[in-house]
Order: sequence, then structure tokens, then C-alpha cells
Amino acid sequence: MRTLVWGRSFKRAVKHNLKRRPDLKEKIESVLSKLADDPLDPTLRTHKLKGELAGSWACTVEYDCRIVFSFETNPTGGEEEIILIDIGKHDEVY
Repeated sequence: MRTLVWGRSFKRAVKHNLKRRPDLKEKIESVLSKLADDPLDPTLRTHKLKGELAGSWACTVEYDCRIVFSFETNPTGGEEEIILIDIGKHDEVY
């Protein structure tokens, strides 16, 4: 299991998205749990990003909601962490 690190922009984006769509709360929690357990779980539809977001990854919460994240290694412990970068509609995060 990997550690999820909530970036400042991710926290703001979650808050913003839950104001618009409170029904997403349970889905987001479920996706984050799966992401920590197995980031390449086929149900997440995880994929690498290109262009300005090269080096980052994205997974699907639902049809028009994505989570953008990156894999980092913790310099002190050496464990792999997942840095949560952004969440929102497809056009907002890409």
C-alpha cells in the first residue's frame, strides 16, 4: 500500500468539486482507496499523461471526473508515495 500525499491544489480542487457535486464524495473516497492499494487497477483506467503534464498520471472517478497524480519516492524512507495533484472535469485538469 502506498501513501497518498494531498497537495495544496488537490485539497482546494476536492473542496470545489464537492461543493458542485456532493454526490461524488463516496466515489472519490473509493477511488483514493483503490489508488493507494493498486494504482494500476483496471477499474481506475490509470494512464500516463503527455505534453505539459508529462510524468504525471491520471485515473477516472467517473465519466467526466479525473484525478491527476504522480509517483514519487520518499527521500527519507524510500517508500513510494502518490502525490495527488488535481481533480476535476476532463477539460479542467488536462
